[in-house]
Amino acid sequence: MKGTAILYQENQKVTVIENVEYSVFEEIKAQCGCSHCNCKIENKVINFGSVSPVFWHEEEVDWDYGY
Repeated sequence: MKGTAILYQENQKVTVIENVEYSVFEEIKAQCGCSHCNCKIENKVINFGSVSPVFWHEEEVDWDYGY
């Protein structure tokens, strides 16, 4: 199942990852609060730093809606 992962980072930034597998979201969620949140996306290891909280949206986000 694919969807959108929303990550809140320690530096007040929000990262949105679209079209990501739920298993990747679970991997990120398991690392919440760690100083280095790492996951593999499209065969690349990404370090998001400290992430907490994280949210999942099962479908694509309609950015034209006005979020």
